[in-house]
Amino acid sequence: MAAYGQTQYSPALQPAGPYTAYTHHAQGYSMPSYSAGISSGIFQGTHAISSSTPFNPTQQEFSAYSSYSQSQYSPYYNSHHYNSPYITSSNISPAAITAPLAYQHPEHPVMMPNHSPESHTADYNPPPSPPTPGKEEGIPGRRGSDSKLRGRKRVIEPAPPLDSDIERVFIWDLDETIIIFHSLLTGTFSSRFGKDSSKAVSLGLWMEEMIFNLSDSRLFFNDLEECDQVHIDDVASDDNGQDLSTYNFGSDGFQSPAGAGSLCLGSGVHGGVDWMRKLAFRYRRVKEIYNTYKNNVGGLLGSPKREEWLQLRREMEVLTDLWLTQALKALALINSRPNCVNVLVTTTQLIPALSKVLLYGLGSAFPIENIYSATKTGKESCFERVSQRFGRRAVYVVIGDGAEEETVAKKKNMPFWRVSCRADLEALSHALEMDYL
Repeated sequence: MAAYGQTQYSPALQPAGPYTAYTHHAQGYSMPSYSAGISSGIFQGTHAISSSTPFNPTQQEFSAYSSYSQSQYSPYYNSHHYNSPYITSSNISPAAITAPLAYQHPEHPVMMPNHSPESHTADYNPPPSPPTPGKEEGIPGRRGSDSKLRGRKRVIEPAPPLDSDIERVFIWDLDETIIIFHSLLTGTFSSRFGKDSSKAVSLGLWMEEMIFNLSDSRLFFNDLEECDQVHIDDVASDDNGQDLSTYNFGSDGFQSPAGAGSLCLGSGVHGGVDWMRKLAFRYRRVKEIYNTYKNNVGGLLGSPKREEWLQLRREMEVLTDLWLTQALKALALINSRPNCVNVLVTTTQLIPALSKVLLYGLGSAFPIENIYSATKTGKESCFERVSQRFGRRAVYVVIGDGAEEETVAKKKNMPFWRVSCRADLEALSHALEMDYL
């Protein structure tokens, strides 16, 4: 019966009419093919990197990248995802940049979440996993009578790959490749790129002072200058594992009245068992400090040094047209790959080299175990150590600006990428994004 004024419906439903045949219109789908070529300064040898585009064996001058811009590669760059970190020298001013600009990648997080030089590192964190039902979504998990969880798995952080599992090793030079430092002091950078020479020298001297202050005050450089090591663990075998939380380094008698130089010969293997143990204690403490503060250099420096350091980093980025920012972008792309690793081989002594890495915000890009000093042994010896560590099956790519690393790379049949200007770093990042390296 009809209620509340509703219309009464017929008790019987009328049968539907016959269905008409549906004609399927087949539509073919195809992916338009494209090809992209890149001219790289890669030297090819027995371990050369394969690519769909052949490499030019002649060392390039990167002339093809003199007008490099994202607009030339519209199929690969989406303006929604890529915010250009490049600023031309004509519109750069210290007031315009309050913090280094972050490079954003659609699959990788922002390199500098805090937008400050202190967080300006090449660390990579994988994207968060989707929420697990019953955990993140608030659905209570069921428990059996034995109180064991059902339907849940313990989340285990993936372990870093073993050295033998690494497939590609990128061996970097430090000065004038990743960072600009020595050329500021000599005036080479300012004369080559048309910068204010007095400003460049001033910033170089400022950074030099901070490097040696950090080395002397926190990293035992006064004790270790004459006992330089190639690697942080080279004297670890002399360490007995003693607790150093209350150890007094200032009164342990490490330095004799005549100075430690008379006790330390070669790589430091001299001076007796007790003295070598004290040497190992210092390198162990340096390693602890590096690992503790590599992402918090401001905490290591303390106030007011932290504020001075932040100002220095900003002014150097302005002067160098964001050179370090571009280098960090390439380092981050490499670190985001599961079986690739960044290794640093520098001619700077180990302790000042660690200070440089920390002060330039490179701590997350280079674990301390991946830093080698070639001051005493030369780069060829360091390259050999790196090859023995990661194995002969890995592909080694050398990135630098000097003749020494290029000569050693060719001798060992390792591809070499020359960095002589910021455009070379841009081209390197582009090659990494396109999986040419």
